[in-house]
Amino acid sequence: MNDTTNSTGRRVRANISLTLDGRYSGPGGPGDLGAIVPYAVTEVARDHLTRIWEGATTALLGRLNAEGFLGFWPSVGDDENADPRDRGYARWLVGAEKVVLSTTLTEAPWERTRVVNAPAADVVTGLKATGEGDILVNNSASVIKALLSADLIDRLYLMICPEIAGGGERLFDDGLPASKWTLTRQETGAQGEMALIYDRAR
Repeated sequence: MNDTTNSTGRRVRANISLTLDGRYSGPGGPGDLGAIVPYAVTEVARDHLTRIWEGATTALLGRLNAEGFLGFWPSVGDDENADPRDRGYARWLVGAEKVVLSTTLTEAPWERTRVVNAPAADVVTGLKATGEGDILVNNSASVIKALLSADLIDRLYLMICPEIAGGGERLFDDGLPASKWTLTRQETGAQGEMALIYDRAR
């Protein structure tokens, strides 16, 4: 299966890693990523990382991810010892337009960043009406959940990690609107991790 491109307007892409029981963090809270982290640096995961940002021009982030990314990614872009795929994503993130959804931030934490205190669905509707290139929500689960609820996500990039966390936050909560998705790409890594791309069938 090959990747497909939609040239009819800005798409909203979302990327997140999940365990087999559908969780993006473990029972220890948001920082419990023990079932996720071992699979984040595999060959399949790094190739997947490159696919998520190619063609995107805007990064949409929640406050926690924005602050966490700021503490990590900018230095990766300049690290000659880092994997080239990691450097590519880091440089894209630094240079891209960034929109951070927050009710508490008063100043933008990065260059080329604006803080917006508004519902994710409203912000995305505005972004889709202007500009070019796709909009990427990378690992901001609260934003992804809100956009799934509003049926505003056009493409899902999922890394499925072959572990059961047994507790923690799930991405797909009860009450989401029913929707159909087409598997556009799949790749399996040596440890059993799977990189999947699903496109919303409308």
